[in-house]
Amino acid sequence: MKELQVSASKKYNVKIDSGILSGLGQEAALVTSGRVAAVISDDTVLNLYGARAIASLNRSGFQVCSFSFPHGEASKNGTTYLALLNFLAEHHLSRSDLIVALGGGVTGDLAGFAAATYLRGIAYIQIPTTLLAMVDSSVGGKTAIDLPAGKNLAGAFYQPSLVLCDLSLLDTLPSAVFLAGSAEVIKYAVLADPEFFSRLLSTPIQAQTEEVVARCVAIKSQIVMHDEFDKGRRQLLNLGHTIGHGVELASHYQITHGLAVSIGMAMIARAAQAFGFCSAETTQRILDILHQYHLPTGTTLPKEALLSGMCNDKKRLDDRITLVVPREIGTCVLHSISMKELPSWLEAGWKEDRSWI
Repeated sequence: MKELQVSASKKYNVKIDSGILSGLGQEAALVTSGRVAAVISDDTVLNLYGARAIASLNRSGFQVCSFSFPHGEASKNGTTYLALLNFLAEHHLSRSDLIVALGGGVTGDLAGFAAATYLRGIAYIQIPTTLLAMVDSSVGGKTAIDLPAGKNLAGAFYQPSLVLCDLSLLDTLPSAVFLAGSAEVIKYAVLADPEFFSRLLSTPIQAQTEEVVARCVAIKSQIVMHDEFDKGRRQLLNLGHTIGHGVELASHYQITHGLAVSIGMAMIARAAQAFGFCSAETTQRILDILHQYHLPTGTTLPKEALLSGMCNDKKRLDDRITLVVPREIGTCVLHSISMKELPSWLEAGWKEDRSWI
């Protein structure tokens, strides 16, 4: 087992191993004094792993209720969020009780936001079931739901009490979903670790999953420790995300988050070269690794639709937005531009790509 500690407004551990879902109840008993737990999951994951999670909690003396919702980004909305809050109230969860987020990024974001706001905050455990959630969204305390105007526009910073990454849960993950998670792994390598980048080129993620998850969590935890509330350095974690969120919104979430981030990384790399931030070699290395992992580097969506989504990005301040721009592998910078400049950056990075559709 690998274990890392995240030091934010509260400290918590991230545990990485195969088969640790069976120990959920024992782990949960260590982070809460209550003995009522609500397992939150989408309909697919609850059918796969809900019984195992509930049985483990029962063995440790927890009274368990479960809430499920239709899988997919479309469920991460105000309607589902309010239904979840009402469910928690109807089952009389108290401030000493616990939410268990069992699923991918949608589940973690939704359940985390409910934990942050129900009774002004109760404990929650993240059990990510996708590669993307293990390496990124389950750690750091960002919780949110989407609004019609854009992704993650309503949310809160609220740290979990524990993160359990059971690598065996990836065995049932569809290959396309694992592939999408690879984009976030590559993001961390481009952002902070040239050696990690080289390892991803030489060895497939599937052959080094435990090491990959641990390295991504370590990079993220260091950044979160210095900037928990996203005022400065943590914004670097949004590499590929400003354009990526525009892609998700313009596609009505038919293009998933990981694939959208891949498109965003490719486009910002091209734009970075065009505006003199990085060399052609750096841009090509980013494109090459995305191609090696069969990830998209462009889109057929209209530029106007992407731009509209980008204009509603939550990182916008007044008439300015901060882009995360690569300089070389392992080094990125924050670059503030006016909204009037955004179309030229989008144009510079644009490439139509139908090969992956």
